[in-house]
Amino acid sequence: MTQGLLPTTVVGSYPQPDWLIDRDRLTHLPPVRVRAQELWRIAGPWLEEAQDDATRLAIGDMEQAGIDIITDGEIRRESYSNRFATALSGVDLDNPATVRGRSSGTVVVPRIVGPIRRLHPVEMRDVEFLRRHTDRTIKITLPGPFTMSRQAKNEYYKDEEELVMDYAAAVNAEVRDLKAAGADVIQLDEPWLQARPEEARRLALPAIERALDGIAGPTALHLCFGYAYVSRDKPNAYSFLSELAGTRVDQISIEAAQPDLDLADLDGLGGKTVIFGVVSMGDPQPETAQTVARRIRAALAHVPPERLIPAPDCGMKYLPRDIAFAKLKALADGAAIVRRELTGA
Repeated sequence: MTQGLLPTTVVGSYPQPDWLIDRDRLTHLPPVRVRAQELWRIAGPWLEEAQDDATRLAIGDMEQAGIDIITDGEIRRESYSNRFATALSGVDLDNPATVRGRSSGTVVVPRIVGPIRRLHPVEMRDVEFLRRHTDRTIKITLPGPFTMSRQAKNEYYKDEEELVMDYAAAVNAEVRDLKAAGADVIQLDEPWLQARPEEARRLALPAIERALDGIAGPTALHLCFGYAYVSRDKPNAYSFLSELAGTRVDQISIEAAQPDLDLADLDGLGGKTVIFGVVSMGDPQPETAQTVARRIRAALAHVPPERLIPAPDCGMKYLPRDIAFAKLKALADGAAIVRRELTGA
């Protein structure tokens, strides 16, 4: 689908309703890496129908706010990564392990006890549902191979490169089915590129290429400094970003508003389209359209408007729904202001 100048998008998640998930419990846990069925308020026989209803609400909110490229809000997920990562073979979910967290402490993760393989499509129905319920451009997100490999305890592979490449093959198989199901944009979430840059330089780049091999664009890759509710003091520059300039990814999604990013980081991305964070997840107050417009103008000093997609910094699932909607409305309105300035229309 064609897009106009400065199309707006979301990074992935949107707030799940309180009647669907225990939001208080959700926000007092770190993002989960194993399954967390106890978060859902709806019993098993009715959970899928309830998730469908909540997904319709998320789609409606994004459309009403004026967002151009929408997702399903990741409503069916307990975290951005565990829905896909825990559906693969080779992982032991019943006897989890702990690994060092992304920024500090430890986190409970699956143990890898056999070869990583995709057994069946995981998010295909999610894409089919989203495609049936909107005529807008749709994006679906998947955890990237490098990030998934950091969110598990390897007790099987002797060669770490083989581990990451098996995750990449699983992602590639899923992406092919998601494209066939109607996804316009495929986004890989790779926040651990920033968290483990030295390991990423050694392992991640070939895996990203493998994950997107043979996939017709557009493709996107998101990396960030962490959810605002657990990561507050963020650096103002990326430790891993310019390395992505040579990959096959079309769009690079970064957060910039909350960390007050040094926009010189954008200069190293070559001809990539930039999904640029102009809405902070760390500010409990919605931005004004004028604030969003100012942030977009600042990015335009480094990226031409044809290659800029304004967005929130990160996923919105931890925000109250009314605040998330107000922020999306400001995003759409702020982009419209700059669009008029550029076109005179």
